[in-house]
Amino acid sequence: MTEKALCRVKKPGLFTTIQDAGRTGWQKKGIPPAGVMDEYAFKMANFLVGNEGQEAVLEITMLGPVLRFTQAAVMAVTGGDLQPLLNNKKTEMWHSFLVKEGDELSFAGVKSGARAYIAVQGGFAGNEVLGSKSTYTKAGIGGMEGRALQADDILTGLSPLSELKRCAWLESTLIPSYRQKTLLRVTEGPEADAFSRDGLYTFYTRSFRVANESDRMGCRLQGPPVAHVKQADILSDAVDFGTIQVAADGCPMILMADRQTTGGYTRIASVIQVDLPKAAQLLPGHEVTFQKVSVARAHYLLKEQRKQLASIALASMNML
Repeated sequence: MTEKALCRVKKPGLFTTIQDAGRTGWQKKGIPPAGVMDEYAFKMANFLVGNEGQEAVLEITMLGPVLRFTQAAVMAVTGGDLQPLLNNKKTEMWHSFLVKEGDELSFAGVKSGARAYIAVQGGFAGNEVLGSKSTYTKAGIGGMEGRALQADDILTGLSPLSELKRCAWLESTLIPSYRQKTLLRVTEGPEADAFSRDGLYTFYTRSFRVANESDRMGCRLQGPPVAHVKQADILSDAVDFGTIQVAADGCPMILMADRQTTGGYTRIASVIQVDLPKAAQLLPGHEVTFQKVSVARAHYLLKEQRKQLASIALASMNML
């Protein structure tokens, strides 16, 4: 597929990056996968424009960009409701739509959720590093020269797969809602026995607030301290997207897409994979509670979600 200039960035927004599913297989070399924070919204955006689910998208955080298009394209916006506008008129989310040369896509501001995803039929082009276009700003790799978008950047798209015969949209039951109070299901972590009985009771029964310092590396939580039996430090060991560490201050932190590959703090639990999109949409000030589930239950929920995604992918292909 060839690349074509798709749009010019008039305003970059707060933090807008090119992301895909991430660069897998490199954590043993100390390279985080990066990639999208909300995998569900990412895949749905791709399906809605007729992509196979893995093409690069724009991930926008809280304050969206203003994009002026230089050619027609089939688009979709999913994830957090940042109130997308096409030529200053409200446009539907979780729904494909056509933009023409000269059109502008902008965002009025956060209504719910933290991150939205813009997909284009054929996918956005970007610098590919180690098999992924995902932007990892701490290392300056992937996406748009390894950085967030800036004003006057020119975004290019890959040639469309085909014309969309009709608009695609998701049923309301498939569209997640993002609330100010969120329950995250977790499995027990490898250092759960490093916490006192009171500490574990606090973790599973009390609520925590998302701190302002949260970012793509980690979601920092504030609240009642989660007490250890002795110390919080461990020999550095592997961590993953969703690992919850608790340092000596007793504050949990959920590790996210740009996390380090190893960590030296006790791992009390891990957010199950199907709930990671909910964690990705948390805003500062939101409340979080945790519920422990078995590994078997986590696997069952993941299998059911994958069946659902496969069904949606098949339906989206039939719209082309």
